[in-house]
Amino acid sequence: MRRVLIAASIVFCAAVLALVVALVMVVSSLAAPRDQVARPVTPPVTCPAVDPVMVGDIEVPAGPVAGYCQDRLINAAWIMQAARAQGIGEHTQAIGVMTAMGESSLRNIDHGDAVGPDSRGLFQQRDNGAWGTYAERMDPYSAATRFFSKLVAIPGWKELSPTEAAHAVQINDDPDHYARWFPEAEQVVAALSGSTSP
Repeated sequence: MRRVLIAASIVFCAAVLALVVALVMVVSSLAAPRDQVARPVTPPVTCPAVDPVMVGDIEVPAGPVAGYCQDRLINAAWIMQAARAQGIGEHTQAIGVMTAMGESSLRNIDHGDAVGPDSRGLFQQRDNGAWGTYAERMDPYSAATRFFSKLVAIPGWKELSPTEAAHAVQINDDPDHYARWFPEAEQVVAALSGSTSP
């Protein structure tokens, strides 16, 4: 009987000790400042060494800019040119760039997905008559022109947050889908605007 009591006491003490250690770990992790919480490290993007190219009056560097290389920055420049042609400023240009980041990672994609097998281009626009022909949906400038034309036709669009504005045009399942790309889009637009010829 005495051995059973000793064994039970040891097990009880071990359980109490484990509980105390677990509580200390939880409290210390909650009390740690946010900047000391371990974050995954993203390796830096390395872009091919290429000469700048002009898209209209926008000089597009090799990159990276916000993690994007020249091949994708060219598409961002076409989006910006389409917005400028409609008199649209940099904030709304960034909404267009953000939307294309969220839809295609600024790649001019010639395929859809399970939700939209007929979606094409930077904005993954559907073949439903609202976005033009296949060639127009695959042309970055034309696709962006249609995106901005639809955006500015929405009543009160200027009062919408960037992701709400993109969602109002694209009708994504998640209205907040685009929000994470807005800071990157602003960086891209600022960088490409800064290299604009006078």
